[in-house]
Amino acid sequence: MKHMTSLEDIKDIKIKEDRLMHSSNHEEILSGLTTDVYFLRTLDILKYMNLDREIVTAEIFARKPGVFVGIEEVKNMLKDKDVEVWAVEEGETFEAKDTLVRIKGPYKEFGVLETAMLGSLASASGWATAANRVKEACEGKSFLCFGARHVHPAVAPVMERAALIGGANGASCVLAAKLMNIEASGTIPHAAMLIAGDTLKVSKVYNEVTPESHKRIVLVDTFKDEVEESLRIAEELGDKLFGIRLDTPSERGGVTPHLVRELRSKLDINGYNHVKIVVSGGLTPEKIRILSEAGADSFGVGSYISGAPAIDMTMDIKEVAGKPVAKRGRIPGLVENSKLKKIL
Repeated sequence: MKHMTSLEDIKDIKIKEDRLMHSSNHEEILSGLTTDVYFLRTLDILKYMNLDREIVTAEIFARKPGVFVGIEEVKNMLKDKDVEVWAVEEGETFEAKDTLVRIKGPYKEFGVLETAMLGSLASASGWATAANRVKEACEGKSFLCFGARHVHPAVAPVMERAALIGGANGASCVLAAKLMNIEASGTIPHAAMLIAGDTLKVSKVYNEVTPESHKRIVLVDTFKDEVEESLRIAEELGDKLFGIRLDTPSERGGVTPHLVRELRSKLDINGYNHVKIVVSGGLTPEKIRILSEAGADSFGVGSYISGAPAIDMTMDIKEVAGKPVAKRGRIPGLVENSKLKKIL
């Protein structure tokens, strides 16, 4: 696909009538189709002034602190360009106004990609930062990200990959897990129970057909009282039962600290001390701390991570032809950061 360099290129864009998805594909992103149109107008103006090949240095910074993710995609956007690139490593923490990426080269080589680069960094860093807050709240206990259902499928693996880098112990999205070279995590949903009509029946088959290495965790809030159902499952599966998952819907009050304490107590009294309690359903760091103190062992987090706001990223031109420049309100010249490493 042709790389966009001018407003004239827009005339050549044809949307096929049989296009199945509204999301941009890899080629469209790399060619510049997702850019803000004014960057193409800028290139036209600079070319007319014989300035489009001017060597400039641009820096990207964030408006607030967070965990840095998304640079691998930015690197792939720029790897075939005539530029030098320095960046903070993926997974590093940063403060507001820290220089996170520095790009040096002819403006025409990377200017049209500014929108895509900033968007990739902003969204992924936002998700990773939210996951990091969850990790802190868990205080060493594990949590799984399963927020893929809350975002467009085109970005679901991007989101869950960012969550893993931010601190999640696992991800339910198959593609995200593959990208991180791990196995996708997850057990069985309410759908299985509802179709079969009984949680215990599903649990028996789940135990029979699942490999020994898989940790058997059973969801218990579909039909019966959670504690009653948990004891039925524990009696049937015995030592093979790894955990019980509580996902009581908000319509029934959600998962409460008292429910967790009651379940823990009755599992222990009946000799099922080995059974872990996994909690999910609208969890936030605050709820996790409360439920963890009540006895929850692990957590499933979706919307808190998937719905996290992007961290606003800005790219500024800081040098033109080797001379420091800046817009009003900013300091001219490069802003050093010891965490920057050359990547291209």
